[in-house]
Amino acid sequence: MRVLYGTGTLWFNLVCFALKISFKNDNPVIDLKDIDPDDIGDVLLKIETSFNIRFEKEDLKHVKMFGQLCDVVQKKVKQRNGEGCTTQHAFYMLRHAINNTVGIDKTLVKPQTKLCNIFPSDTRLQVIAEVEKELGFKMNLLKPKGIVIFTFSVLLGASLACLYFLPAVGGIGAVLAVAGLILAGKFGKEMPVKTIGDLAEKIAREHYLNCRRNAATVNRAEIADKVKELFVHELALEARVVNGNSRF
Repeated sequence: MRVLYGTGTLWFNLVCFALKISFKNDNPVIDLKDIDPDDIGDVLLKIETSFNIRFEKEDLKHVKMFGQLCDVVQKKVKQRNGEGCTTQHAFYMLRHAINNTVGIDKTLVKPQTKLCNIFPSDTRLQVIAEVEKELGFKMNLLKPKGIVIFTFSVLLGASLACLYFLPAVGGIGAVLAVAGLILAGKFGKEMPVKTIGDLAEKIAREHYLNCRRNAATVNRAEIADKVKELFVHELALEARVVNGNSRF
């Protein structure tokens, strides 16, 4: 979300951003045309990271449909075509990293294995950090509880209202609310995905090249699917509304 400058507008954007994090999965958008362009931009950044590409202004100038965007990604990915399922290899990578860090036998790590059994709450932050170090990239697995985000968002909204009547109280409340949101994001321990298989799918779409057996290759048959998965999961879309003819 683009942050507009000016005190009132800045705080308003922070509230909207916090509420969007808390509720975006509860109210799925039903059409790409309904998406905030800034949110589309956030997904484009994730595509760039996943495929190690950079979009130039001219690349997207004439893109009006989702299929055209996929064509642009296909053209910008320069690696040669190769076989192999990237999600499957992502699972093997996770299994290997878990075995090396947690010591769980590989035969016990299956796609249906629950993450709460691998990452128990009391050591979750430490163990996930160790697995990420082994993998070589962030899994972005954790988030704060929705009620925590909601509570600090309400506090922030109330503090903004107080700014007009009790500036000192409103200012302190706003600072505390923002600090709470930042800390909640940093130390959140909730896992939106629940199984090893789900996590393998997540890292395969967010770190596509890092999850290839050979990073010098891509499976071009997968590219459009991974781009679609990023849109569906990042924007809480129904899969049916994301197809080649979907218009931005």
